[in-house]
Amino acid sequence: MKKQMAKWTSGIFNPFLVSAVVVTLISFDSTNHVSEAMKWALILIAISILPVLCVVIYLAHKEKVEGIFINIRRQRNKIYFLASICVVAGCLLLLYLGAPLVLVATFVAGLAAIVVFMCVNFLWKISLHTAFAAASVTVLTILYGSNGALTAMLVPPIAWARIELEQHSLAQAVAGALLAVLIVVVVFHFFGLIGSTTPL
Repeated sequence: MKKQMAKWTSGIFNPFLVSAVVVTLISFDSTNHVSEAMKWALILIAISILPVLCVVIYLAHKEKVEGIFINIRRQRNKIYFLASICVVAGCLLLLYLGAPLVLVATFVAGLAAIVVFMCVNFLWKISLHTAFAAASVTVLTILYGSNGALTAMLVPPIAWARIELEQHSLAQAVAGALLAVLIVVVVFHFFGLIGSTTPL
């Protein structure tokens, strides 16, 4: 029963779905027009999330990687590299189209996280599930204050699930979360989105 719950938790709160949901929420927060928000959300999901997901599904189908979540460390770096290219493309497109600052900051934070995680991955594996969850909580807290901070209650179950499934140790789950929070805070502070008109 515990294993089944862990599988469901890990599957539902996977990095791809979490990223898509957060990008959509940020898109709607950045504009008062529904059509404009949908435009940003669809563009960003199409250019940064779907390509990586499609490649991972293809590689998993061809048994080139262990599975969609790629739990074997040595199989992750090529996906990190692909993700970094997609996020760079997303950042350039956002700048070209004059996107809201918060969307640009989110993608810069994403790029910084991918680069840091890729470097760490040469020596050690950290949990991307907890990293994406913690980063999302941080962004939502910056944007929505205490209401956004309520999503923090999702991080411990996600960490538990990855540990229960023996995909990560406690240290790897905690390290992923802490690194992600640090990167988001630093990048958002650099963009002036913390400590100004944006609620904490």
